[in-house]
Amino acid sequence: MRFRKLSEIAPSGASPAKPAPDETVWHLTLDQIESGSGKIWRRSYGPASDAGTSTFVFDTGNVLYSKLRPYLNKVICPDSSGIATTELVPLRPIPGELNREFLCFYLRSPEFVSWASAQVDGAKMPRMKMKSFWAHEMPLPPIDDQIRIAHLLGRVEGLIAQRKQHLQQLDDLLKSVFLEMFGDPVRNEKSWKIGSLGSYGSFKNGLNFGKGESGVTVRYLGVGDFKSKAALDDFDSLGFIELNELPASDYFLHDGDLLFVRSNGNRELVGRCMAVYPGKERATYSGFCIRYRITDASLLAIYVAHLFRSAAFRRVLFQGGQGANIQNINQQILSGLPIPIPDEGLQNQFAAIVEKVEALKSGYQQSLTDLESLYGALSQQAFKGELDLSRVVLPAAPIEGESPVASSMPAPITTPVIELPETDLLQPALQDPAKLAPLLCFWLEAYRTQLGRAAFSLERFIAAALARLGELHPDNDFEWAASDYEPIKTWAFEALAAGALTQAFDDDGNRIELKASAEQSLA
Repeated sequence: MRFRKLSEIAPSGASPAKPAPDETVWHLTLDQIESGSGKIWRRSYGPASDAGTSTFVFDTGNVLYSKLRPYLNKVICPDSSGIATTELVPLRPIPGELNREFLCFYLRSPEFVSWASAQVDGAKMPRMKMKSFWAHEMPLPPIDDQIRIAHLLGRVEGLIAQRKQHLQQLDDLLKSVFLEMFGDPVRNEKSWKIGSLGSYGSFKNGLNFGKGESGVTVRYLGVGDFKSKAALDDFDSLGFIELNELPASDYFLHDGDLLFVRSNGNRELVGRCMAVYPGKERATYSGFCIRYRITDASLLAIYVAHLFRSAAFRRVLFQGGQGANIQNINQQILSGLPIPIPDEGLQNQFAAIVEKVEALKSGYQQSLTDLESLYGALSQQAFKGELDLSRVVLPAAPIEGESPVASSMPAPITTPVIELPETDLLQPALQDPAKLAPLLCFWLEAYRTQLGRAAFSLERFIAAALARLGELHPDNDFEWAASDYEPIKTWAFEALAAGALTQAFDDDGNRIELKASAEQSLA
């Protein structure tokens, strides 16, 4: 197996093309790229003149590698040309020496990601040391073997994506069945009786323990074990903790208990709910969780678990009826939360459907686990030169302009580019976090005026703001604290009050969205 430096076989090389200022082009930013796979979540299009100064033109001869936070593993083989942020590095593999798809798979491999994650500068916004990157020596098998390896890994990657899609479709099915059977839990169109969790059961916070304890070993369910599950019955996958003595009996879980995440640094996890079925396994749970034990048989655990997966219901939970935007929950909030109580028979019908769907999901999940293990083994062997390629047929040459490795999701959503202009407010904000609010409000108004008919997206604005800060001042480590989001919320409320933003209902997404009003402004 030969090894060559990246600088020798895939030097930096943006496209020499110069799109006309009024030409509509793809504007590629990091937030469009899925970690690990290189899939494109959506594409933003706009005139070439909308591109900022910290950008370059790329084409289908490039491999684009994200130097910001290498552990996020964002690498793509673009299937069309466009303009990209300079946080992406434009590699140009030498034809006949290095296959473009092979390079993509290598840069995404666990071994390379692990190495790259250790070659960074900056604590809060770590970036790859480009001197180390270009000096890195990668394996270089014969070109035909590179094509075979890329084809083989691409096939397995495609199967993995298919299994993930199947699992997502089954989750979506359950959400649809829930809405069909019970209606919207907030509007309560079916006029179910309204009750509260406090009337149907009891709560108990989880176990807090010291790291130095020892003597008794107990199964332990933590926040990290929730993932996206609505129910857990496989307790063999859980770890253990050491305690000085056995906890009281009410710290152990029973079949049909519900666990809520009450506090976590990741706000998306707070309020997650999961039904648990430990069987004969003796297991306790984290102090960052709240256990709810139903004492009235007319309320089913699986119904409650799926109720708390409803996006509309979660909004009510976090607003607390007061728009308070809470960061954690407690027993009092859960106990007083009004919930619809459907007929017990209908809850049982839903539980039977969930059981059948979960059986299908279990099969797909096992297949996904097996495929991911296969991919890891093949990748490791391929880049060590240990993979037997004698039975791998050399694939036919792709049609010109078509990439053998899919680099985008079907039917991408087109959204306008967010252009955040230069301003004198930028440097003070980087030097003093207390001065971030004026900059954010200035950029928010700039974003609002660019929306046209598109919906206001807080997620896209934040991603664009962080990317803009990183592009303009790569030497500054910059990270927002929770308090830094307050000016955005205040600005949104003021914009709504002034009529600069209006609320509209999105029928396709079944949600309320914010739109800009061309006639009004906050000026």
